Amino acid sequence: MEVQETRVQTDRVLTIPNILSMARLVGVPVFLWLILRPEFGGPKSDGWALLVLAFSGVSDYLDGKLARRWNQISNLGRLLDPAADRLYVLSTLVGLTWREILPLWLTGLLLARELVLLVMVGVLRRHGYPPPQVNFLGKAATFNLMYAFPLLLLSDATGWIASLAKIFGWAFAGWGTTLYWWAGVLYVVQVRRLVRADAMAD
Repeated sequence: MEVQETRVQTDRVLTIPNILSMARLVGVPVFLWLILRPEFGGPKSDGWALLVLAFSGVSDYLDGKLARRWNQISNLGRLLDPAADRLYVLSTLVGLTWREILPLWLTGLLLARELVLLVMVGVLRRHGYPPPQVNFLGKAATFNLMYAFPLLLLSDATGWIASLAKIFGWAFAGWGTTLYWWAGVLYVVQVRRLVRADAMAD
């Protein structure tokens, strides 16, 4: 009976954590539109873009916490949460690089890590394994980047607030990029061990 209840929980779709993750996904194109408006002749909407990013950060924290507390960890949630994280990172990279707030080398470094992880997911699928679960290090990296990006966006102005935002934004960006790659290396090690275990079993 207990096993059946657990299965019902993991197969549910309309849970509060999943709804929060879906809302985060909807916010991705909204954020990208807001941040790129000045590039297409529109007014600056950085304040609204920052609010969308803030909502993303809060909902990212809440969906995992509520899923564990209310026993609403679902298969869909395991897909939506990392997907929303990566899409926000990607859309922010596109927006900030387009506006020349982020240098191309940093954008390339972060995208290269995503490419490595994509290759690892392909390797896992060929061996019949699901994509790797998000670990604490990966979540810490995402949190650092999600702090860095709004601060760097805020630094695209004048005044002492912009100057402070630039300093702290680059500090978070440095830590986030380092942790992002560290988590990526751990994924590669994990995949390598699984593939070796399969080879030995054969």
